[in-house]
Amino acid sequence: MPEIARFYGLIIKMFFAVREHNPPHFHALYGEYAGEFDINTLSMLEGDLPPRAVELVREWAEIHREELLEMWNSREAYSLPPLI
Repeated sequence: MPEIARFYGLIIKMFFAVREHNPPHFHALYGEYAGEFDINTLSMLEGDLPPRAVELVREWAEIHREELLEMWNSREAYSLPPLI
């Protein structure tokens, strides 16, 4: 699973395996916590990330939503800037 960003202890990744399913989504890891986020709505589909980590992920994803959708559709990963 390619890493596409890293900031404030969060690691953002996106799977491109055949078994991946809709809706378009990405994964966020924070220590022992994890979450899966819908790219279109930025809602956490599943996971146990702490509330502050969820806020940071959503803030970052709002900025990069277009690129995230492009990666999902093309199945090509590239690095995105961190949240600063």
